[in-house]
Amino acid sequence: MEEFADIQCPFCGQTFAVAIDPSVAQQCFTTDCEVCCRPFEVVAECEDGEIVSAEARSA
Repeated sequence: MEEFADIQCPFCGQTFAVAIDPSVAQQCFTTDCEVCCRPFEVVAECEDGEIVSAEARSA
């Protein structure tokens, strides 16, 4: 089951939700900003089926 976390684009500053699978302890994936369309990495950590942290990094 996916959950959503609010992420802020490291380029334009826009905040939007990204889907994260909380059953995976550590994950890193690339997505595009919904506003400026620039790609960036999302790094997330989950524990016991909950999102512990999620952050955006410029790719």
